[in-house]
Amino acid sequence: MKCLIIAAGKGSRLQARGECKPLIPILGLPLIERVIHCARAGGVDEFIVVTGYKGQQVCTFLDQLSKRLQIPITTIANEGWEKENGLSVLKARECLREPFLLLMSDHLFDPAIARKIMKLPIDDGEVILAVDLDIRNPLVDLQDVTRVKTEGGKLSSIGKDLSDYNGFDTGIFLCTPTVFEALERCASEHGDTTLSGAMRILAAESQAKTSDIGADFWIDVDDPAAYRRAEKALLTRMRNKINDGPVSRLLNRPLSKKLTRRLVNSRITPNQISLFSFLVSVLAAWLFALGGYLCLVMGGLLAQFASVVDGCDGEVARLTFQSSDYGGWLDAVLDRYADAFLLFGLTWHACAGNADSPVLFTGFLAIIGSFMLSYTADKHDSLMHGRISRGWGLRMGRDVRVFLIFLGALFNQVYLTLVVIAFVMNAETLRRLIVCRDNG
Repeated sequence: MKCLIIAAGKGSRLQARGECKPLIPILGLPLIERVIHCARAGGVDEFIVVTGYKGQQVCTFLDQLSKRLQIPITTIANEGWEKENGLSVLKARECLREPFLLLMSDHLFDPAIARKIMKLPIDDGEVILAVDLDIRNPLVDLQDVTRVKTEGGKLSSIGKDLSDYNGFDTGIFLCTPTVFEALERCASEHGDTTLSGAMRILAAESQAKTSDIGADFWIDVDDPAAYRRAEKALLTRMRNKINDGPVSRLLNRPLSKKLTRRLVNSRITPNQISLFSFLVSVLAAWLFALGGYLCLVMGGLLAQFASVVDGCDGEVARLTFQSSDYGGWLDAVLDRYADAFLLFGLTWHACAGNADSPVLFTGFLAIIGSFMLSYTADKHDSLMHGRISRGWGLRMGRDVRVFLIFLGALFNQVYLTLVVIAFVMNAETLRRLIVCRDNG
């Protein structure tokens, strides 16, 4: 499906963030690039962008983006960009003969919204608007949002000044070419060249449908306050994954979010972050092996720091749309090596020149337990996904293991830490085997 993106406005209220609104970066990506990535993740394979203010600058960026992402992006100039947004839509009339997705360059959204609306059946002469029926959505600026009234899945009225409304216009449309006819009629009959005006004409003829986005994320980034809300919302959505353990949820994610906020604005790649986290873990293991309480504490602190940084690679990858199967696999491999080094370093420290059998055997069990826990994670999580997502299960993973190492180093209880890790990791692995047998 093709996607039309309106990127013609000046965005004067965001001038402090950059002269050209579509190119203003938010968490490492320009607004328009983030919109394109989201639409592409939703199923779009070709883009048409209407430019206006600083049009040449936007076109140059989009040409480079098209080559980098290997997707077709056509640009159309709107010399009357200072006028209403419907004129920008009309500029693309000759390029769009079939149903298409219509987006705004400053409206960020969850790709799930695009996927959902593009799957909806649409007849010739209809337009479907994605609406937010949560009128208490904290991300919405009530002074600026376009309000809608829907009845039975159809649009009955739309406008910024509606007093009787039950939802908001998200700026995400599934259109047929009839939208161009509606825009021309609205201009000739009412002198109104806004997209909302065209939607009012279609609504009057029962040709404007609506699709509720549910709890999916969207925000109009129109001013500094909205920019800050958008940045916070994007980071918050990265914080807790369903398979995060308790240490990740309560400690690591809040800290990694602060690091990620800075890392996304650098040229550091997610794979480089994974490698850095691994090297910090190796350094921590070396400090453990050196012996002495000071080295032990420093190693524990570095191990926990590496655990926090380990969450940043995935966050940066998702925020900047750099996620890949290889990146996830590389991170998992490096984590296993890091665990082995940390536990071996602790075992070496516990032996302290006296390699007695119980210590070595306990260290061996701790290493094996950590490996088997990681090995069984995918099968267990896929079976228990529903229970974990509803908070019925406590996920015991790497975050807990590294935190136990940190506590053991801090309180100088190395052997006890190895015993606890050996017992907990192997007991959890056994529990997972039983659970998977009974539910698989």
